[in-house]
Amino acid sequence: MADTTKPEEPTPTMPETQSPAPEGGDGSAPPTPQPSASSDAKAALAARMARFKTLQAQKESGRKATEKEVRDAEDREERRVRLAKLQEANEKASYKLLKADDPDFERKRNWDYTVEESESWDKRQAKKARNRDNNAFADYRGEANKVYKRQIRQMEKVDLENYVAQKAERLQKQVQSGLLRLVETDEGDVFTVDQQGRINTPVEETYSMDHKPTKEAVDKLVDDLEKGERARLKARAARGINDDDGGDVTYINQKNKQFNEKLARFYNRYTTEIRESFERGTAI
Repeated sequence: MADTTKPEEPTPTMPETQSPAPEGGDGSAPPTPQPSASSDAKAALAARMARFKTLQAQKESGRKATEKEVRDAEDREERRVRLAKLQEANEKASYKLLKADDPDFERKRNWDYTVEESESWDKRQAKKARNRDNNAFADYRGEANKVYKRQIRQMEKVDLENYVAQKAERLQKQVQSGLLRLVETDEGDVFTVDQQGRINTPVEETYSMDHKPTKEAVDKLVDDLEKGERARLKARAARGINDDDGGDVTYINQKNKQFNEKLARFYNRYTTEIRESFERGTAI
């Protein structure tokens, strides 16, 4: 009888895994990892962000403080104006009440002023009324007179010492030239007399061109002229008048310019060919 048993199959075995060899060729332990450049960049970025947020907070606090100061200043100005209006209204109301209670209030109030002060006040009020009435344009002579008086009022205080010194020098020159006669009284007073009997008065003579003004006087004159020119240009700009229109100057003043513009509006269409011929030089 034949053997029917099967031979036993060999049991498969797992292959052994080999551990990777260490990086060090000498079999030593691997080195400790060092901090990389990326971690340094992250730390620097975090520091910059913190600084940026601090600056933003400071900017916001500064903006709020500025806004608060501006609001406080506006409130103070508004309160000041409101208090001034209230005080003015209170004074007017008090004046009306006192005047209504006492018919002689005005006369009694004037007891506090002297006669000279009262007359000076009346003159000032009359002068103000005349100036208001004379405000409109009448003629060029009156306008020049108003400008002259305004400039006289705006003049600085006259240097009397310099004026007296210049007058004495002129009197001395005229005495030496024989235009004035020097007279001495019994009391020892000395004065000059001209042919008309005027005392200490320089004689009118032709301008000798020898007067040289000081630098301060020249600067003052230049400042006055520039101030007048600025005022003139400002007034013309307010009226919408522009001297520099970019074209040819064919006028001598503003009225002449307006007249030329009116002529151009009506007659330019008839004279265009003639003017162009003159400009080309081909006119016969």
